[in-house]
Amino acid sequence: MHKQHVLLILLLAFCALQATAQNDTTITAQPADSIITAPARIAADSLPQSVSITDTSKKRSPAGTAALLSAILPGAGQVYNKKYWKLPLVYGALAFPAYTFVDNLRWFQRTRYAFNVLSAKDTANYENVYVQLQPLVKRGDKSGLQNYRNDFRRNVDYSVLAFLLLWGLNVVDATVDAHLKDFNITDDLSLQIKPGYMPIANTAGIGIVLNIGKNHTNRLSPGR
Repeated sequence: MHKQHVLLILLLAFCALQATAQNDTTITAQPADSIITAPARIAADSLPQSVSITDTSKKRSPAGTAALLSAILPGAGQVYNKKYWKLPLVYGALAFPAYTFVDNLRWFQRTRYAFNVLSAKDTANYENVYVQLQPLVKRGDKSGLQNYRNDFRRNVDYSVLAFLLLWGLNVVDATVDAHLKDFNITDDLSLQIKPGYMPIANTAGIGIVLNIGKNHTNRLSPGR
């Protein structure tokens, strides 16, 4: 009889242990589910929303407009920048290589014609040679005419290069003026060393402060 009581007690204890183990597994399973599903929920909430992007046409910058105008017509960029006083400088600079180009081209054609007439010994056209070149033709100075012709031909090339270079400088000048058009130039410039505070490092330090104008203060480099 005593043995039956002992077995009954052992059986009840075993059932209690099984129930306790089952409860423990259910309790521990719930946080596991929450751990797995929580990031998924957070990730779903943190997904970026679709942003509508409006297609806006980019406006040309003042520097680009000035450069384009100067490239099309010399001095147009200076007019766009309201630097009217530069117009005489631009056209005066371009007028010199343009004049030398026309003059050297004219003399190149004259010397070439005289050289061809002398080379062909076309005495009937001696009188058609330019007046200043007729003495060279009449005395048969072929090498002299050839040297003059080559010199004038080379000067024509130099005139073209100088004209293109000055045209490019005209574009550069207009572009630089447009860039500096809104640049703040003031006499109120000061450089000061003041104590500062760095919130990130939570430390005090010394900073260099550059004041540009009355309402512009730029801190250059805080240091400890």
